[in-house]
Amino acid sequence: MAFITEKEKHRRMEKRATFGDGRNGVVSRVMWEELNPEILALILVRIPVEELLQTIPLVCKSWWSAVAGPYCWSEIDVEDWCRRWSCFDKVDSLVRKLVRRSRGMCKRLSAYRLGDAGFAFAANWYFSEVRCLKVLEIPMSEVSDRIMEKHAESLATVTVLDISYCSKITKKGLEAVGKSCKFLIQLKRNMPPMALEETERARRALDETEAMAIANTMPGLNRLELAYGRFSDHGLNAILTNCNSLTRLNLVGCLYVDLNGDLQETCERITDFQGPWTYYDDHILAIATASDDDEDEDEDDDD
Repeated sequence: MAFITEKEKHRRMEKRATFGDGRNGVVSRVMWEELNPEILALILVRIPVEELLQTIPLVCKSWWSAVAGPYCWSEIDVEDWCRRWSCFDKVDSLVRKLVRRSRGMCKRLSAYRLGDAGFAFAANWYFSEVRCLKVLEIPMSEVSDRIMEKHAESLATVTVLDISYCSKITKKGLEAVGKSCKFLIQLKRNMPPMALEETERARRALDETEAMAIANTMPGLNRLELAYGRFSDHGLNAILTNCNSLTRLNLVGCLYVDLNGDLQETCERITDFQGPWTYYDDHILAIATASDDDEDEDEDDDD
């Protein structure tokens, strides 16, 4: 066995603690073990969540401590990961794990296909006590009215909410949110577009209840997305009357909205307004433009 002198040991230790381009004279010696975990977390949070959980903890003890602690989880954004798995049990399990690690410091939770169990755990864990949560994005989740009503008070500090495509949430869940989330300023409640064969049946399924729930309990909204909603001019009028701070309104695909009377003018005063037929009109315009271009080419060929 080769004998290693104290000088050689010291040189190796310095090499492990050194990074940079020594050839250019730019050498920075930083012992990762002494790096502030909050600063380290600012670097690590840029890494995809899967690597952050599986690979980073194996690098060194300080990295493991940073990932295991709360600083990496002030924003829990696992929506991309959830879309790949698309399994309620796995999503609930991951959310529970990260909520524990956040230790009440989470300001944003973004997950896809979250179930009742995962949502209830998050609410019970710390939202009801610390109440740091500002942004909650859970599109395509299976959270039900019953769970939303039970835990709505835990969302009191939420200002941005996305419950798009959450089919188990109805006007009851929306009312519970509106009554508890007094600081809510942005709501996304987009629903899936209806298939052509469903359109006629949907005409007989007019539902104003969600629009009325929003109008009656969320007067502070300034951004609202209700694509493919099943309300009519009546529900829209109530929203415009009570939510008079709107700067964005998305009504794409709302088949019952005709914008009769003063509604058209009122909506057009909103800075960012997308009407029921916005994408349809753009599609027709694109077809017409393409047709004109083809005619121009034919004329050029004739010349």
